[in-house]
Amino acid sequence: MVKAVADTEGENQGGFAYDTTKVTGFSHTHDSGTGGVCFHSIVGGVSNRVQATSMGNFPVFVHPDCPDLSLCNWTSSDRAIAWRRDSPKARPGYFSISLENGVDAEMTVTNHSALYRFSFPGSTGTSPVVLVDIIDLPQSRNSGTASVHPDTGRLTGSGNFNPSFGLGTYNAYFCADFKGSEIRDTGTWTNRSVNIGATTVSVVAADAHPASHFSAGTFARFNTPEHDGSLFVRVGFSFVSVEQACSNAEREQPDFDFNGTVAAAERAWRDKLDVIEVDAEGVSANLQTVFWSGVYRTMISPQDYTGENPLWDSDEPYYDSFYCIWDSFRGVHQLLTLVDPLSQSRMIRSLVDIYRHEGYLPDCRMSLCKGWTQGGSNADVLISEAYLKDVADVDWGTAYEAVVKDAEVEPPNWNIEGRGGLQSWKTLGYIPFNDIDPGTEGLRTRSISRTVEYAYNDFCIAQMADRMGHTSDRDKYLQRSHNWRNLYKADQGSAIDGVDTGFVGYLQPRNADGTWGYQDPIFCSPLLNFTSCYLNADGHETYEGSCWLYTFFVPQDMAALIQTLGGPDQFVSRLEYLHESGILYLGDEQAFLTVFQFHYAGRPGLSAARAHSYIPSQFNTTVGGIPGNDDSGAMGSFAVLSMIGLFPVHGQDVYLITAPFFKQVSIRNSVTGKIATIRNVDFDPSYGSIHIQSATRDGKPWRKNWIGHDFFADGGVLELELGPKESGWGTRIEDLPPSLSEYGQDPVVKQVVA
Repeated sequence: MVKAVADTEGENQGGFAYDTTKVTGFSHTHDSGTGGVCFHSIVGGVSNRVQATSMGNFPVFVHPDCPDLSLCNWTSSDRAIAWRRDSPKARPGYFSISLENGVDAEMTVTNHSALYRFSFPGSTGTSPVVLVDIIDLPQSRNSGTASVHPDTGRLTGSGNFNPSFGLGTYNAYFCADFKGSEIRDTGTWTNRSVNIGATTVSVVAADAHPASHFSAGTFARFNTPEHDGSLFVRVGFSFVSVEQACSNAEREQPDFDFNGTVAAAERAWRDKLDVIEVDAEGVSANLQTVFWSGVYRTMISPQDYTGENPLWDSDEPYYDSFYCIWDSFRGVHQLLTLVDPLSQSRMIRSLVDIYRHEGYLPDCRMSLCKGWTQGGSNADVLISEAYLKDVADVDWGTAYEAVVKDAEVEPPNWNIEGRGGLQSWKTLGYIPFNDIDPGTEGLRTRSISRTVEYAYNDFCIAQMADRMGHTSDRDKYLQRSHNWRNLYKADQGSAIDGVDTGFVGYLQPRNADGTWGYQDPIFCSPLLNFTSCYLNADGHETYEGSCWLYTFFVPQDMAALIQTLGGPDQFVSRLEYLHESGILYLGDEQAFLTVFQFHYAGRPGLSAARAHSYIPSQFNTTVGGIPGNDDSGAMGSFAVLSMIGLFPVHGQDVYLITAPFFKQVSIRNSVTGKIATIRNVDFDPSYGSIHIQSATRDGKPWRKNWIGHDFFADGGVLELELGPKESGWGTRIEDLPPSLSEYGQDPVVKQVVA
């Protein structure tokens, strides 16, 4: 739950960003890789600015030498200090940075507490001051109180804040203790005024004292630090109470043992990462870093807040920072199912328990608040997939009840849960442009992207219904899963800069009376008004992507889509054009599956080639080596799954096979101990040979270009023989991934030099 890091000025969603210059403090809780500024119409069609920066509550800041308190800088903007460009060091369980004021800051964490070690090699450090600010990174504070104990120096406090991408408020609490020096004095401060000896300060009435213009907090000043010159600050954090914040710190770090805490954090991370083993012979250090950092980032969120949920009493796990499932349902949870199935089980149980107490599954949730829904009810996809893959210890009866409610019962405010437009969905078979949807609140936008996501949500429910024996539900939801066809306009063309692309037929908006609207198929792509399709009142009919992109989103029935778009050859040509033309942006998760959809047309070699084009061009070890932002590990999961060579089709028991980026990859199931190994024969680390010529599973020929989750559940060896050109492997109709409709004629494999 606690993730301590330096907070910087500027684009600081995760607290620290390398393309900044100044540090404003050190805070204890963060959501990483959550995106930037967007707009959201909350009520009355009025757009409200939302900053996706989150948390960063109660930062501490250290002045190395402050004999005259009146000369110290207290507010966030005043105290901001440059950091030394060569100083940041980060590894699992540890972060350090050096500031130009002479402070060296190191930090480590346990589940609910942070431990900071401040030293002063560039300063005399004779009168160091540690202050706490009642604020958060997005400056959303509504009210707050802080206290200081004049004898022990213990700083405690609470505050009420807004979530970064949702509705409501939340309370947070902290408790800071010190070691390494005797207390000289304590007090409170507001803006630039200091009150030595005062023990309590409060901020109320956010309108009168906005966090952006009014700062307040407490401080403790110390004598020269003892021994090695280090001053330790231990901060406990809680969403329940100050008492629990103090208890968390005292229980988890009773001895202020910095090195011991770092070692414990490293052990915890090694336990998580050790389930993966790669033979990296010949593979560059850069690609290895892309791989392992991707695994690490995938494990940062959702966050385990079990025992820290004040909203209801439950014996079930509680996870927060599902930020957002629209981002994570296409990669993060698939990778967690492989490498950390126990955590994935607990997350699914948490989603089901949220349904029990809140009435709906979340599409997004952070800081104990309901987050904004971006598309469909995509927790349905996660739950269905978890059921198909036999994720353990879930109350599947209640889980099924939850996904069916998403499909059948429209909530009063579908901005924050469930689905809007269900009356139109059930009667028209699509979400119409400017859907009236009377009696409910929600953005009447994204009619195209919501239609295709609802269709896929219903398909996933149908899979679950089929396996559970609910045949009437299965038939109903399978029928609805075909609704994507109702927005396909067969004669719609597309041009770029006035030049026809040569492809016809795209999803288009449709009115309730059945007549067609129009949205340029490349609109909301990097080629045309890229930032025009977000959660705002005029956010258009696709979300964070174009009609070009969303026309490919039919993972439940790729055979029908391929025939609709003109057959395998025309489909492959169109899909290649999507990737080559500049229409596609890989920094949004809808792009992930398009990298591998060549499999469905019998061209798995093109999927492999496309994956190798994005890794390392888009995924590398430069500062900008992630396309867009990480979306709470989504980009990291894409890189890892691509490099493993078994890319999952979200919501299904299907992994599309390509050659791993390593000679061999093994994944051990941490629950059963079974090991699944993917091995490349004739591996070429220069990646001249990336096309599968033949495959065996446990020594027997394997022709399908996909494999099921039983490979990971039962263990085994998938051995792939590689070559420089496409082959006939995985190209027959019987080799292709599952689809609701039957595939047409055999695709013709073209021999292409890699």
